[in-house]
Amino acid sequence: MKQTPKNIAIIGSGLVGSLLAIYLRKFGHTVTVFDRRPDIRTIKFSGRSINLAMSNRGWRSLQKVGLEDKIKEIGIPLDKRAMHVNEKPVYFQKYGKEGEAIWSISRGILNKRMIDLAEAEGTEFRFNEKVWDVDLPEAKIYTGETEKSEWKEYQYDIIFGCDGAFSRVRHKMQRRSRFDYSQDFIDVGYKELTIPANEDGTHKLDKNSFHIWPRGAFMLIAMPNIDGSFTCTLFLPFEGEVSFESIRTEDDARAFFKEYFPNVRKEIENLTKDFFQNPTSAMVTMKCYPWTYWNKVALVGDSAHAIVPFYGQGMNAGFEDIYVLQGLMEKHGDDWESIFSEYQKQRKPNADAIAELSYRNFVEMSSKTADPKFLLQKKIEKHFAAKHPEKWIPIYSRVTFSDRPYAEALAIGDQQEKIMKEVMKLPNIDDTWDSKEVEDKILRLLKDSK
Repeated sequence: MKQTPKNIAIIGSGLVGSLLAIYLRKFGHTVTVFDRRPDIRTIKFSGRSINLAMSNRGWRSLQKVGLEDKIKEIGIPLDKRAMHVNEKPVYFQKYGKEGEAIWSISRGILNKRMIDLAEAEGTEFRFNEKVWDVDLPEAKIYTGETEKSEWKEYQYDIIFGCDGAFSRVRHKMQRRSRFDYSQDFIDVGYKELTIPANEDGTHKLDKNSFHIWPRGAFMLIAMPNIDGSFTCTLFLPFEGEVSFESIRTEDDARAFFKEYFPNVRKEIENLTKDFFQNPTSAMVTMKCYPWTYWNKVALVGDSAHAIVPFYGQGMNAGFEDIYVLQGLMEKHGDDWESIFSEYQKQRKPNADAIAELSYRNFVEMSSKTADPKFLLQKKIEKHFAAKHPEKWIPIYSRVTFSDRPYAEALAIGDQQEKIMKEVMKLPNIDDTWDSKEVEDKILRLLKDSK
């Protein structure tokens, strides 16, 4: 169904705002993107980033507007985890079936490309223009140098808030009656570090792996970049015996890495410099509802559902919001009230589900991936799934290599976990894990759970 062209404002020029602009331009709308920050293409981007893991949902959203190949040029496929446990050789865990991979992409490089592509479609970007207020019923925005300076008024037909976890647009919506809102910070922060390329430009570690150094309450991860370097992220409690608070000097930082990450400390460039120069960033889960106001304003991406990054689904979930919106625009045409109403009802349960899954995955990545029992359980699941692919798709694959709803993945994952708890109680499971007896037990439990 066609739409009457509208004059639309998007607040936020990040990944979600830029992709949404491309979709809206394809429908023939006039699009202006406002961002309080400078144009990312003109500044050095570093120090506060976790590389992105593009998976099925993200690719589907890019494919719809013909951008998949342009983005694959700046990514590297990762088909496995590389686990670095002290005193043990590195071991690898395949993510999914043959050919299934997540893609490591630098956030800064992707954001620059998305803005270029949105501009090429005819989007106008207004950087360094701070939005201080939004008139929701009138779809007006007010910008200015400071909160107390003289403001400029802009009138639009529709406004999209794509301005992140601390959204100015959502802040205005929060002041309406019956608006639910919660934010929950975890007590773990993160800091960016870098492993440089070899002198010949090759990668120092396996370039098609997502590298994890699990250490219980904390961990280090590394994801490859196309220039041969790795972006590393150290996740560490803010306070406590081993924490950001306890590492106060360069000697403390060296001692910490020597003890917990001996096999990689020499590789991390400017370890102590980066450690104290790059900010320690916090991570928040933010939930709210409703996501829309009449047929005038809608929240998309992190401004509606910020999540912690441990499933690599933040960007993918935001891109999927846009994919769903597009389907509803085709379905309802000019009926923006129905588009917005259906959009939030469809997406809210799935946003809540991926928030829960993301938090759980932190526990799995930092603690369980080094636990032999957990590894055996995953081995049994994989073995059974290979024999009965129609009966068992592991939860990671449901989230990462599928387009099925996140809420469905969470519900089926919980059911599978219950079954595996029973299986892991079987006597001599270490020896019988691939036996007919174990296979029959899972089949029986699956039948009983229906």
